[in-house]
Amino acid sequence: MAKRLYALGRWAARRRGRVLAVWVLLLAVATGLGTALSGKVTTEFSVPGIESQRAQDLLKEKFPQAAGGTARVVFAAPEGATLTGEKERRAIAATLKEVAAVPGVIGVSDPARTGAVSKDGAIGYADAVFDKPADNVPQSAKDRLDDALAPAGKAGLDVELGGTVSTPPVEVGGPAEAVGVIVAFVVLAIALSSLVAAGLPLATALVGVGVGVMTVQFLSRFIEMTNTATVLALMIGLAVGIDYALFIVSRHREQLADPEQDVPDSISRATATAGSAVTFAGVTVIIALAALAAADIPFLTVMGLAAAGTVLVAVLVALTLVPALLGFLGERLRPKSARPGAKGTKTEAPGRERVPGAWGLAWGRLMTRFPVPVLIVSVLGLLALAVPATGLRLGLPSNETQPAASTQHKSYELLTKGFGPGFNATLTVVVDGTHVPAAQRETVVKQVAGTVGKDPGIATVAPPTATEDGAITVLGVVPKTGPDDQKTTDLVNRLRDDAVTPVTDAGGTAYVAGVTAAGIDVSAKLSSALPLFVTIIVVLALLLLMMAFRSILVPLKAVLGFLLSIAASLGAVVWVFQDGNLSGLFQVAAAAPIVSFLPVLLIGVLFGLAMDYEVFLVSRMREHFHRHRDARAAVEHGVERSGRVVTAAALIMAAVFGGFIFNHDPTIKSIGFALTIGVLIDAFVVRLTIVPALLSLLGRHAWALPAWLDRAVPNVDIEGDSLPPRGAAGRTAPVAPEPVRAGKN
Repeated sequence: MAKRLYALGRWAARRRGRVLAVWVLLLAVATGLGTALSGKVTTEFSVPGIESQRAQDLLKEKFPQAAGGTARVVFAAPEGATLTGEKERRAIAATLKEVAAVPGVIGVSDPARTGAVSKDGAIGYADAVFDKPADNVPQSAKDRLDDALAPAGKAGLDVELGGTVSTPPVEVGGPAEAVGVIVAFVVLAIALSSLVAAGLPLATALVGVGVGVMTVQFLSRFIEMTNTATVLALMIGLAVGIDYALFIVSRHREQLADPEQDVPDSISRATATAGSAVTFAGVTVIIALAALAAADIPFLTVMGLAAAGTVLVAVLVALTLVPALLGFLGERLRPKSARPGAKGTKTEAPGRERVPGAWGLAWGRLMTRFPVPVLIVSVLGLLALAVPATGLRLGLPSNETQPAASTQHKSYELLTKGFGPGFNATLTVVVDGTHVPAAQRETVVKQVAGTVGKDPGIATVAPPTATEDGAITVLGVVPKTGPDDQKTTDLVNRLRDDAVTPVTDAGGTAYVAGVTAAGIDVSAKLSSALPLFVTIIVVLALLLLMMAFRSILVPLKAVLGFLLSIAASLGAVVWVFQDGNLSGLFQVAAAAPIVSFLPVLLIGVLFGLAMDYEVFLVSRMREHFHRHRDARAAVEHGVERSGRVVTAAALIMAAVFGGFIFNHDPTIKSIGFALTIGVLIDAFVVRLTIVPALLSLLGRHAWALPAWLDRAVPNVDIEGDSLPPRGAAGRTAPVAPEPVRAGKN
């Protein structure tokens, strides 16, 4: 691998003009396609095959009126007044008239007629039903719906929007994300000691993200994807894009600290060594993200593949565009102390380049001097942080978790106040009597309603609505508990066991569906897929790291550290988002179960990122051990040479991910927090603390591999052992500009 990447880096530096032109062209084409021909993203996390989805598909096909999106308009009277007053009734009537005129609305209920008013008369609601599913309602209709609420607002009523149609769009690119990029630039400037060098990783990462994300936007025209797929691609692509470029640029700057090192050879060598680590780490990220397909959940598969594609672009940018730009910069990236004529310039022995790694050496020596206390404190600390994860509960985002200032959250609170917590957990019992004799259908529905109504967890059962032929019947069921309550999950399971009996006995089928049931189904599906996914990740890590480091103990140590990182990260997420701690600091609207696909996503993404740091750090240790056969010195050398870069890379990733914590979308917020805390834990506690301490204890045994296994495992050479000795290429003149050929400008 190293030889091929050496040649690739040299080619890219020599043909830098062409390489730059190709990437600029790709960016322009991707931007044009992604902007002009982008598709529509969905806010629904549907999973084919689960009961709630089968019910929804049935309604779309045979009872479309019951499958349409619903906007719930919630009215609240001013203090001391009720909705039954003359002024309030006129305002509500005028509002409902405006709502009925919204394009796509096929029916609007009246609170005065349906009795949808709280006992004290202060809160009521009306449902506006659309002729198409919520995800297909155009934004223009949603805007008209907002405008239609004006009469009630002018009359002094509080009026809020809930339901399935009012989901706010995901927005990216706010001040918090911009601050994250600025912090990343500052970290780069400090790590590389050069503003010019600091700007290069940012520039190349933006090119890679632009190509990747705009391509994903374009593909959304042909592939259904959730609104979080593009955001995840942006988060991962930007973070790894900066880090991968940083690895290569820092290695290049380190080599140029030797005054005898020529620029072309340094670019090639940095691409071969750091580029090998980038390639290997990038492949692990791509495979881990693509492995999300193992969950057999379409929206999660698309999210993983979208992010994996963006990471692939980031790797290609690092291996081609970065060397090309390094060729443009030439001697400008050489440290001033190593430039010709600088005071104190002298030739140093190979392997002893002046590197600003004093603190890294001190930290490495501390880890190797007190390995046992370091391991005990670190492991116990991570296990303590992981304790809240034992109470992990999964669910899907609801209006409760929307920002506290949003109309969705306010409508949720008003409905809870006026009608009880279970009102926001409404279930739908769908009776498919297609194969039930027509004379028995009404009797069967009454039996189902009676069975459901007797359940102690049910507050009310709405009158049934049916198709004209009576084949499909829908019953609305209001539980006594909220959508995130475990008692509601138990209720859904009971209804599926008991309520369906009269229908199945008559030859029909019954489903328990609705948004709450869908969340329960999706969570159960993901929970069942988690063990297989973790197994795939663990086996993948062992195989890849065995190839990289030709060792058994190093991969085992890396996997155990990764599992500790995952457990601690999930514990922190549960403590904040599920238990409600520090909710004010992170602007969490309400304590609620964790987004059902977050654990799977966190495992896939964090595995790839953890392997980034593992490869970049441990490869320097292995390189030193194979040259000097001193295990303890190898650990100290690896931390000295790579500690600064790994620290910078982790801080950059944390800054990029951290910017998304303050996104208003609860899903993006929790993903950003999980990745931020996960990267910080894995980089600083696991890779820079536990790994050096444990490797120092293992000594020479850490790098051992049985002879039979050594022959079977391919040698990928990520340390560059197969490269010619430094300086063998000769100290050539700076890379010459591309020749101007006849007929070309």
